[in-house]
Amino acid sequence: MDRSPVSRRVGFVSTRFLGTDGVSLETSKWAEVLERLGHRCFYFAGASDRAPERSRVVPEALFSHPEIHEIYTVAFSQRVRPPETTRRVLQLKDYLKDQIGAFVRDFEIDVLLVENALAIPLNLPLGLALTEFIAETGFVTLAHHHDFFWERKRFLVNCVWDYLNMAFPPHLSSIRHVVINSSAANQLSLRTGISSWLIPNVMDLDHPPPPPDDYARDVRTALGVAPDERFFLQPTRVVQRKGIEHAIELVNRLGVKARLVISNASGDEGDDYERRVREYARLLNVPTNFEADVIKDRRGRTAEGRKIYTLWDVYPHADLVTYPSDIEGFGNAFLEAIYFKRPIVVNNYSIFDIDIKPKGFRVIEFDGYITDETVRRVKQVLDEPAVARQMAEHNYQLAKQYYSYATLERRLQMLMADCFGEQRNGTRSAER
Repeated sequence: MDRSPVSRRVGFVSTRFLGTDGVSLETSKWAEVLERLGHRCFYFAGASDRAPERSRVVPEALFSHPEIHEIYTVAFSQRVRPPETTRRVLQLKDYLKDQIGAFVRDFEIDVLLVENALAIPLNLPLGLALTEFIAETGFVTLAHHHDFFWERKRFLVNCVWDYLNMAFPPHLSSIRHVVINSSAANQLSLRTGISSWLIPNVMDLDHPPPPPDDYARDVRTALGVAPDERFFLQPTRVVQRKGIEHAIELVNRLGVKARLVISNASGDEGDDYERRVREYARLLNVPTNFEADVIKDRRGRTAEGRKIYTLWDVYPHADLVTYPSDIEGFGNAFLEAIYFKRPIVVNNYSIFDIDIKPKGFRVIEFDGYITDETVRRVKQVLDEPAVARQMAEHNYQLAKQYYSYATLERRLQMLMADCFGEQRNGTRSAER
């Protein structure tokens, strides 16, 4: 197939490319920038909402596939691995390796871009399959790591240390590793000896969001927010590290009529924490909506006929964004709040403290627990719109400087040049 000498066929690989999870969102941004640079993007996953003609969907690549989930449950609940689990892991690994090879051949892939599947072991056979395929072919690979297994308590008791040490992530010469924060870069080097590129999460800050259209004008009413209520948005999943109790406590202590809206469901980490959040909100008498059924990645209607909104539809209506996470790989919701020029309350999670705060962002910050000063500053922002606007505009311009698509474009150009050589006089210095 004839292609421009600077055009590459990039094969994204993950357990899923679907919905509004952080990995899927960042994949869309990378793909958009890569396409702008003249490359073509293709997708291998267990579930995908990308163009079917550019996708290979293999159900066993999905972390929630019954067999994969059964392996995961055994792997991270026991200290001794049953032989049958080993046999099934290896069988599925071989099958997925064959499927990856077919994906590379069928779409004439030049470079694999693995999204978190070599960092978080939700699908052990997929990580092992990728590692063996890359080791056996020397295939040029970019491994984009959003977070690592050692950052999650649930992965630390297991019977698969041999697999984790082999493939999460693998130390192979044809892989360029990419992390999204400086702490991850330090820990990756310290634990494995692997060096990495640092590329933070980004937003398309050169193109501000349009104002709400007619479809989205009724968001507040549709979400049950009364005209005299403040609308606080928690734009995350309901998982323990998101610290949603802090948002509930904040609403309680403000002493104003307000409603907390939580946008996403619990996902792959169970429902126990959601039950805890619901009970806590009831105890503190804080109106709290769990709206995962009507806030999704695209508009539509529920089976009952309710309008479905995107998170992009919802952000402009929020009076305040709450982001009280204890742990984040970077902070997509932080950048989204900045993009939509919403004031934001942020727990001083480590990556914010190390990588983001030093750049000078103006947020309402607390350090582990809500204080009287936190409450005072929130009241000021709610009561003085001019202060909120000044904070939002300052943050937008600062984010444009550090976290724009231009930043991503420059670093991806450098990565591709490192893989394939610099373009000189219209040609590449070397072809794979």
